[in-house]
Amino acid sequence: MSTDKELIRGGQFLVKAVDCEDIFTPEDFSEEQIMMKDAVKEFVDREIWPNKARFEKKDYALTEEVMGKAGELGFLGVSVPEEYDGMGMGFVSTMLVCDYISGATGSFSTAFGAHTGIGTMPITLYGTEAQKQKYVPKLATGEWFGSYCLTEPSAGSDANSGKTKAVLSEDGTYYNITGQKMWISNAGFCSLMIVFARIEDDKNITGFIVEYDKNNPNGITLGDEEHKLGIRSSSTRQVFYDKTKVPVENMLSERGNGFKIAMNALNVGRIKLAAACLDAQRRVITESVIYANQREQFNTPISSFGAIQQKFAEITTNCWVGESASYRAAKNIEDRIELRKAAGKDTHQEAELKGVEEYAIECSILKVAVSEYTQKCTDEGIQIFGGMGFSEDTPIESAWRDARIARIYEGTNEINRMISIGMMIKKAMKGHVDLLGPATAVAKELTSMPSFDKPDYAVLFTEEKLIIANLKKLFLMVAGAVLQKYGEKVDKHQQLMLACSDILIQIYMAESAILRAEKLAKREGEDKVKEQIAMAKLNLFYAIDIIETAGKHSIISFAEGDEQRMMLVGLKRYTKYANYPNIIGLRNTIADKVIAENSYCF
Repeated sequence: MSTDKELIRGGQFLVKAVDCEDIFTPEDFSEEQIMMKDAVKEFVDREIWPNKARFEKKDYALTEEVMGKAGELGFLGVSVPEEYDGMGMGFVSTMLVCDYISGATGSFSTAFGAHTGIGTMPITLYGTEAQKQKYVPKLATGEWFGSYCLTEPSAGSDANSGKTKAVLSEDGTYYNITGQKMWISNAGFCSLMIVFARIEDDKNITGFIVEYDKNNPNGITLGDEEHKLGIRSSSTRQVFYDKTKVPVENMLSERGNGFKIAMNALNVGRIKLAAACLDAQRRVITESVIYANQREQFNTPISSFGAIQQKFAEITTNCWVGESASYRAAKNIEDRIELRKAAGKDTHQEAELKGVEEYAIECSILKVAVSEYTQKCTDEGIQIFGGMGFSEDTPIESAWRDARIARIYEGTNEINRMISIGMMIKKAMKGHVDLLGPATAVAKELTSMPSFDKPDYAVLFTEEKLIIANLKKLFLMVAGAVLQKYGEKVDKHQQLMLACSDILIQIYMAESAILRAEKLAKREGEDKVKEQIAMAKLNLFYAIDIIETAGKHSIISFAEGDEQRMMLVGLKRYTKYANYPNIIGLRNTIADKVIAENSYCF
């Protein structure tokens, strides 16, 4: 574990240099974690992947059955403390299980994520000891399945605006809950619901643990299964409450604390969603490579065509970058949790809550980036398969349909882009991340002569690290000017916030990839990891394109005259290469490897 001095806080990646030795990568998995990964992959390849066609035919009973088997093997309780019949594993291990159990079908991935995350976690983190003793062992072992009832017809992204009411009984022993929830995952086979309702005219909603027994429904009625574009065997229903009696001891945390519970659950859900999108990409890449190596046109495998190789290079790079950033952030969270526990000031649940909350910016970044990588990966998978990719006889079209929900889950990507910038501003105001000092230094730098020192570009990643440092300056330049111009009303200028967020996202993802490749090169030698080096460089090149566009759109929209001219000069300076990489050469290096290995092989 990193020490307090070494442990970077959430959002500080923007203003602090990070050494490759200080980040965690998938190559750093322990023997125990590798064994867990192999066990999960074996389970998926035995129970889920061969039954993929059944999952596409709305076989809800199959989803419930496989969830039960996952519970028997302990996979539902990986993050649950041992005293509640869980495995008590660290945050990285919970990410790893979520990653590898989620790739075969979005139907099971959704059921698993809803149960282990937002279905179980609110009780382990906010529940009383009595609540945890009563409910968590049943959820950890799969005896019961959980669901999370937050969204309403009028309360989607604005989660705190729900109209479901909780009215205290005259004798003060129970609440009557009345209202409607929608898009509730696992509703068709759950035994427990985390339900959010408003007491009287409280500003914030309150959380409740609600048991559900279909033979004794207690005022609970389920709507029909929703017919969805994807995740077809994930049970998704509306839930109606008509004076549903809930004992007062089943209030979760304190009155009015529901919104906080919901938001913190979503922080964890966001980084877990990123993890859940990784193996889906690996499987699509592998299936597409196998097909492209077998499919011949003009008497040659289509994998030998440059147009196909470019696709493999790009989707493989995206997947690898997503891995790099996801596990980097996961270890930061784990270390922060352990640090708080070691200090003795927090209980386990408080340490976990604050550990995840610390990295809310990174959680939102990952949710956006990896969900969009997955959409592109599945779309290109269909394109590589051609007409066959559009057929239900191949696994690609279902992967494409399943991927689409990831940009909506856990807060839409637009909301998460806004959150990442909003949280960065809040951290700056609290003094957790010093943005003002570096932003002032950048403003001075823009009016001074650029340095003509020549770095040693022969050293691996010298140029790329300089560019990353410059991209951070670019963010400070643009976001600082936007914030200075609009102040507290900056949230009314969503398009500018979206552009700033795109810059922030690309910086974090690109830096994570470069640091992972550098760490690998130092460990294995550059020749042995030339493909990983190529992916880090290729991703940075694409990131600069995105950043340059977002920066230009912003600058020419809010700045005028000399300010605009100066900032456009800064944009050019901070996105400049001294030595451009051979982009086609990088793509070919990456594609050649996956084509030769006939799989995603990193």
